[in-house]
Amino acid sequence: MRVLSHPRAVPPAGTSCRAAGFTLVELMITIAVAAILLMIAVPSFNNIINSNRLTTAANTMVNALNTARMEAIKRNGSVQFCSNSASTNTSGSGDTLGSNCGTSAGAVYAGTSTTPVLAAPPGLGTTSVQIHGTVAAIRFNGEGLGYAPGSTTPFDSGTLGAVVDLCSKALSSNNHIQVSMATGTIITSGTPFTGTCP
Repeated sequence: MRVLSHPRAVPPAGTSCRAAGFTLVELMITIAVAAILLMIAVPSFNNIINSNRLTTAANTMVNALNTARMEAIKRNGSVQFCSNSASTNTSGSGDTLGSNCGTSAGAVYAGTSTTPVLAAPPGLGTTSVQIHGTVAAIRFNGEGLGYAPGSTTPFDSGTLGAVVDLCSKALSSNNHIQVSMATGTIITSGTPFTGTCP
């Protein structure tokens, strides 16, 4: 029986085998390209992150308004979405519901309870998302209609009235989102727009 063997490639005399791998120049070029791509991508990622924070804050306020409305219907009594202004929250002296709000923007209080149904969102007032101006206080009755405290007309009857304007200093454009309400029941969150942010 004959055994066939494969001939081994033997380098010619006087030459050496080169080890496989990257040269220092190739490695430096790869690192330079990666650094350039990273410098281009980081600002875009920051913009996306800050835009998402603003949208999340607006959605949190819409959720708080809806929670206040549903809680008022469930309890068949007054429930308030709170302003960041103590005077806006009350309809006058002796208004326990409005007084409980204090300056907790976005908190929801029911009846005379000093414990909130829903606590104020923790992310507001940070450098990334801030309240622009004064938040409207909305008091919902047992039918689910929202009024300004002390008012007898549903909040912004017929038109969309701003409840809260949120903004972000971290964004140069599309840095505001407004949460509005019409006829005491219709809650909307507007598309982002550009404006100054305190």
